[in-house]
Amino acid sequence: MDFAFINPGDLADDDVCLRLDATEIDASGEEPLPTYRFKMENSKTGEHMGFINLRIGFGSNTTLYRGHIGYGVDEPLRGHGYAERACRLVLPFALQHGLNPVWITCNPDNIASRRTCERLGAELVETITVPEGTEAYRAGARIKCRYRIGTGY
Repeated sequence: MDFAFINPGDLADDDVCLRLDATEIDASGEEPLPTYRFKMENSKTGEHMGFINLRIGFGSNTTLYRGHIGYGVDEPLRGHGYAERACRLVLPFALQHGLNPVWITCNPDNIASRRTCERLGAELVETITVPEGTEAYRAGARIKCRYRIGTGY
Protein backbone atom coordinates (compact mmCIF):
# COMPACT_ATOMS: atom_id res chain seq x y z
CA MET A 1 0.00 0.00 0.00
CA ASP A 2 1.39 3.39 -1.01
CA PHE A 3 0.54 6.03 1.61
CA ALA A 4 2.34 9.16 2.81
CA PHE A 5 1.95 9.73 6.54
CA ILE A 6 1.85 13.36 7.66
CA ASN A 7 3.50 14.56 10.86
CA PRO A 8 0.61 16.00 12.89
CA GLY A 9 2.79 17.54 15.58
CA ASP A 10 1.28 17.54 19.05
CA LEU A 11 -2.48 18.01 19.00
CA ALA A 12 -3.39 19.70 22.27
CA ASP A 13 -5.80 21.77 24.29
CA ASP A 14 -5.48 22.98 27.89
CA ASP A 15 -5.91 19.49 29.37
CA VAL A 16 -5.31 16.85 26.68
CA CYS A 17 -2.27 16.38 24.46
CA LEU A 18 -2.12 13.75 21.72
CA ARG A 19 1.44 12.70 20.95
CA LEU A 20 2.09 10.58 17.90
CA ASP A 21 3.28 7.20 19.12
CA ALA A 22 3.39 5.21 15.87
CA THR A 23 2.29 5.08 12.27
CA GLU A 24 1.67 1.80 10.53
CA ILE A 25 -0.31 -0.03 7.93
CA ASP A 26 -2.62 -1.90 10.30
CA ALA A 27 -3.41 -5.26 8.73
CA SER A 28 -5.26 -6.67 11.76
CA GLY A 29 -8.65 -6.29 10.08
CA GLU A 30 -9.95 -7.31 6.69
CA GLU A 31 -8.70 -4.07 5.14
CA PRO A 32 -5.10 -2.97 5.68
CA LEU A 33 -5.33 0.68 6.72
CA PRO A 34 -2.83 3.46 7.32
CA THR A 35 -3.15 4.13 11.05
CA TYR A 36 -1.94 6.86 13.35
CA ARG A 37 -1.56 5.81 17.00
CA PHE A 38 -1.50 8.59 19.56
CA LYS A 39 -0.78 8.58 23.27
CA MET A 40 -3.28 10.66 25.20
CA GLU A 41 -1.49 12.66 27.90
CA ASN A 42 -2.26 15.40 30.39
CA SER A 43 -1.10 18.67 28.77
CA LYS A 44 0.27 20.04 32.03
CA THR A 45 1.83 17.00 33.72
CA GLY A 46 2.50 14.59 30.84
CA GLU A 47 0.59 11.88 32.77
CA HIS A 48 -0.56 9.03 30.50
CA MET A 49 -4.36 9.17 30.11
CA GLY A 50 -5.11 6.68 27.34
CA PHE A 51 -4.89 6.42 23.56
CA ILE A 52 -6.64 7.38 20.35
CA ASN A 53 -6.12 5.85 16.90
CA LEU A 54 -7.04 7.27 13.52
CA ARG A 55 -7.53 4.84 10.63
CA ILE A 56 -7.45 6.25 7.10
CA GLY A 57 -9.70 4.70 4.45
CA PHE A 58 -13.29 3.98 3.46
CA GLY A 59 -13.54 0.21 3.16
CA SER A 60 -16.81 -1.37 4.26
CA ASN A 61 -15.23 -3.08 7.27
CA THR A 62 -13.99 0.29 8.52
CA THR A 63 -17.17 2.24 7.95
CA LEU A 64 -19.44 -0.52 9.25
CA TYR A 65 -17.64 -2.19 12.17
CA ARG A 66 -14.26 -0.67 13.13
CA GLY A 67 -14.70 3.04 12.57
CA HIS A 68 -12.05 5.59 11.68
CA ILE A 69 -11.44 6.54 15.30
CA GLY A 70 -10.81 4.22 18.22
CA TYR A 71 -10.02 5.42 21.72
CA GLY A 72 -9.63 4.38 25.31
CA VAL A 73 -9.23 6.36 28.52
CA ASP A 74 -7.42 4.82 31.49
CA GLU A 75 -9.99 3.67 34.02
CA PRO A 76 -9.17 6.06 36.88
CA LEU A 77 -9.52 9.04 34.50
CA ARG A 78 -12.85 8.12 32.91
CA GLY A 79 -15.88 10.37 33.24
CA HIS A 80 -14.10 13.69 32.59
CA GLY A 81 -14.77 14.02 28.84
CA TYR A 82 -11.20 13.23 27.79
CA ALA A 83 -12.28 10.91 24.96
CA GLU A 84 -14.49 13.65 23.51
CA ARG A 85 -11.66 16.17 23.75
CA ALA A 86 -9.21 13.77 22.11
CA CYS A 87 -11.67 13.19 19.27
CA ARG A 88 -12.10 16.94 18.79
CA LEU A 89 -8.32 17.28 18.56
CA VAL A 90 -7.95 14.50 15.97
CA LEU A 91 -10.96 15.39 13.78
CA PRO A 92 -9.27 18.28 11.89
CA PHE A 93 -6.33 15.95 11.19
CA ALA A 94 -8.81 13.38 9.83
CA LEU A 95 -10.19 16.05 7.51
CA GLN A 96 -6.66 16.74 6.22
CA HIS A 97 -6.71 13.13 5.03
CA GLY A 98 -10.04 13.56 3.26
CA LEU A 99 -12.07 11.64 5.83
CA ASN A 100 -15.53 13.08 5.59
CA PRO A 101 -17.65 11.67 6.98
CA VAL A 102 -15.77 10.16 9.91
CA TRP A 103 -17.24 6.97 11.37
CA ILE A 104 -17.03 5.92 15.01
CA THR A 105 -18.47 2.59 16.10
CA CYS A 106 -19.12 1.21 19.54
CA ASN A 107 -20.99 -1.59 21.23
CA PRO A 108 -24.56 -0.64 22.22
CA ASP A 109 -23.85 -1.34 25.89
CA ASN A 110 -20.82 1.01 25.94
CA ILE A 111 -22.75 3.95 27.34
CA ALA A 112 -19.64 6.11 27.83
CA SER A 113 -18.64 5.81 24.16
CA ARG A 114 -22.19 6.48 23.05
CA ARG A 115 -22.27 9.64 25.16
CA THR A 116 -18.90 10.68 23.70
CA CYS A 117 -20.30 10.34 20.18
CA GLU A 118 -23.44 12.28 21.10
CA ARG A 119 -21.43 15.12 22.71
CA LEU A 120 -19.36 15.28 19.52
CA GLY A 121 -22.56 15.88 17.59
CA ALA A 122 -22.24 12.55 15.77
CA GLU A 123 -25.39 11.11 14.25
CA LEU A 124 -26.43 7.57 15.17
CA VAL A 125 -27.05 6.14 11.72
CA GLU A 126 -27.91 2.58 12.71
CA THR A 127 -27.27 -0.37 14.95
CA ILE A 128 -26.10 -3.36 12.94
CA THR A 129 -25.28 -7.01 13.45
CA VAL A 130 -21.62 -7.88 13.04
CA PRO A 131 -21.20 -10.76 10.58
CA GLU A 132 -19.29 -13.88 11.52
CA GLY A 133 -15.84 -14.02 10.00
CA THR A 134 -15.03 -10.33 10.49
CA GLU A 135 -12.24 -9.08 12.75
CA ALA A 136 -14.84 -7.32 14.92
CA TYR A 137 -16.76 -10.57 15.38
CA ARG A 138 -13.57 -12.45 16.26
CA ALA A 139 -12.87 -9.74 18.85
CA GLY A 140 -16.25 -10.46 20.46
CA ALA A 141 -18.49 -7.78 18.94
CA ARG A 142 -21.94 -8.94 17.87
CA ILE A 143 -23.74 -5.62 17.45
CA LYS A 144 -22.31 -2.18 16.64
CA CYS A 145 -23.72 1.33 16.79
CA ARG A 146 -22.54 3.37 13.82
CA TYR A 147 -22.06 7.10 14.37
CA ARG A 148 -21.29 9.53 11.57
CA ILE A 149 -19.59 12.91 11.93
CA GLY A 150 -19.82 15.03 8.79
CA THR A 151 -18.69 18.39 7.48
CA GLY A 152 -18.25 21.08 10.08
CA TYR A 153 -17.12 18.96 12.97
